[in-house]
Amino acid sequence: MSPARVDKQEEVKMKKSVILGALSVAGLSAGAAAAATLDDVKARGQLNCGVSTGLSGFSAPDADGEWQGFDVAVCRAVAAAVLDDPMAVEFVPTTGKTRFTALASGEVDMLARNTTWTLSRDVDLKFEFTGVNYYDGQGFMVPKSLGVSSAKELSGATVCIQTGTTTELNLADYFRKNDMDYEPVPIETNAEAQQQYLAGACDVYTTDASGLAATRASFENAGDHVILPEIISKEPLGPLVRHGDNEWGDVVRWTLNALIAAEEMGINSDNLAEMAEGTENPEVNRLLGTEGNLGEMLGLDSDWAQRAIMAGGNYGELFEKHIGEQTPIGLARGLNAQWTDGGLLYAPPFR
Repeated sequence: MSPARVDKQEEVKMKKSVILGALSVAGLSAGAAAAATLDDVKARGQLNCGVSTGLSGFSAPDADGEWQGFDVAVCRAVAAAVLDDPMAVEFVPTTGKTRFTALASGEVDMLARNTTWTLSRDVDLKFEFTGVNYYDGQGFMVPKSLGVSSAKELSGATVCIQTGTTTELNLADYFRKNDMDYEPVPIETNAEAQQQYLAGACDVYTTDASGLAATRASFENAGDHVILPEIISKEPLGPLVRHGDNEWGDVVRWTLNALIAAEEMGINSDNLAEMAEGTENPEVNRLLGTEGNLGEMLGLDSDWAQRAIMAGGNYGELFEKHIGEQTPIGLARGLNAQWTDGGLLYAPPFR
């Protein structure tokens, strides 16, 4: 074998050693990051959860200053699963602009607010979406007095739009596609949007349709405002954690899945204790910890899912309590119905 051939083989071996070493270090770093947040939350005895600055039905403080809502309930379910205390949560209000910085910096352990799962947020911003807790789409709200019945009649309108959101980009795309003009009125929070809209600073308010319903429900004369029929985007909203936080991401992901699966399996806050004694359904037993070791796989105990469900109920109970048709928000299940009822809601198997 020539000296040149030997040198080439040695070079290849050295390169392989460097690559394997780098992968090993990366693996150790990723493993450390993955364990960090779960360990931190347990040691701290408190979950720091990023929420909106106030969106009725989803995340907003009540008259006593206690946070309530559909997104808030996800945070409480995670706290219950990990800490055995749904009240062990520090809620951190975040805007469309500040939410990602708060998560990336470690100020919050997770975000549970109206945040859309997109490729760039998942990949470029280095976040990990752990599922969808509300399937939504962008809509438009106008005063009835404007005499508008379709979004395609809005050319020339002034539009209140939250900066740093997907709605800002969707709005530009929609008006461009339909050869319409508009004047944006940038706002930071939903409260500011409500104030500007009611003051007449903009003709239209656009955001996720669920957010429009929540905002309109807070108006003194809600009937004076109409949500137009057009839905111009897909907005899958869900909780997210940092990239590399795999162990923590699993906990958040499977807590949400537990709430969804519980509804599908007929487990609710009323019959949970009875079903936790054991059933003829093996998957129910695995979910509730009477069979198998799923909790151990997550770094939790066997009753983690029971506590998550007891924190506020299964997915359906949370929906009806906070944003359902019998609440001021008045949202129908629609796409957020279980897959068995024609919706998109679907939890992977607990096995």
